[in-house]
Amino acid sequence: MATQLSKYRTVLIHAAVWSILFVLPHLFFDGRSVQPGFFPGSWFIITNLYNVGLFYFNAFLLYPKLLNKKKWWLYVLCIAATVIASYYLKLWLTKVFYSGVILDNWAHRILFFPPVPFLVASIIYRLVTDKIASDKKQKEIIAEQLSIKLKFLRSQISPHFIFNVLTNLVSLARKQSRQLEPALLMLSDLMRYMLYESDEKKVSIAKELEYLKSYINLQQLRFGNDVKIDAAIDLPEQILKTNIEPMLLIPFVENAFKHGTGADDPFIVIHLFSDKNELILDVRNKFVEYDKSKDDNSGIGLENVQSRLALLYEGKHKLTIKKEDNIFHVHLTLQLSL
Repeated sequence: MATQLSKYRTVLIHAAVWSILFVLPHLFFDGRSVQPGFFPGSWFIITNLYNVGLFYFNAFLLYPKLLNKKKWWLYVLCIAATVIASYYLKLWLTKVFYSGVILDNWAHRILFFPPVPFLVASIIYRLVTDKIASDKKQKEIIAEQLSIKLKFLRSQISPHFIFNVLTNLVSLARKQSRQLEPALLMLSDLMRYMLYESDEKKVSIAKELEYLKSYINLQQLRFGNDVKIDAAIDLPEQILKTNIEPMLLIPFVENAFKHGTGADDPFIVIHLFSDKNELILDVRNKFVEYDKSKDDNSGIGLENVQSRLALLYEGKHKLTIKKEDNIFHVHLTLQLSL
């Protein structure tokens, strides 16, 4: 539909330009001011129609077919031949059908030069349209590359997340905890979201929030009172209805639980709130330095989400990550389109 409207718009623009071209001579000349022996108005109409034909002949045939590295010389010859042939064709037309026209030097100039600006205009037109088409194609290629990259990043999230959750469930199974069954139910909810919701381009913050809460509850079942968890989420209804990239917030929370539970007196603080049209996530956790073998596999989630933020929210987010006094602090501010 958009392509069809674009075609109609192009046709209308061309029609308007040519209409102005045909009207202009009548604005500057009238029948009383034209001297005897000068070209009549009908002659200008016929020759302008011919020149318009030259415009499209060059723009859609000669230029695309011949103007390249191998045939440029043939293109120049064809343009020169077209200008000369146009002169003799108009001269013949004048002698046969407008015998009253006086063919002086001024008349021969009118016969020879008018096709030139039409041909130049057609070259400029072709350069501009080709540049627009090239830019559009380049944007489509970039968009496709971004889409492929985003799909790849999303495919990284799911197995990485599942691996961590299954590790948590194994821990509950070893303890023979009664919390294993509700944990499995929560995992099923998480899996349902990952399988059926995360493939969408956007989801409501409400859905993302349900997913986030299920994950936090699952971790609370695992750790009980061993880890102090402070989760405060306060979002108004308007924000909850806003759309967001799926699985964008969970990596920060997941990272806190992965690295914030091995320290002495561990704690995890998760605050999610809004300020006007901004979504703000603040996550803090106590951490200890890990050996290099574990760190090699620990950065997938954060690196992933930083790449996604750069692709999808360029200029619309601010992410600060700090490590101070054994406290890992993540602060994300995300501008929303309300």
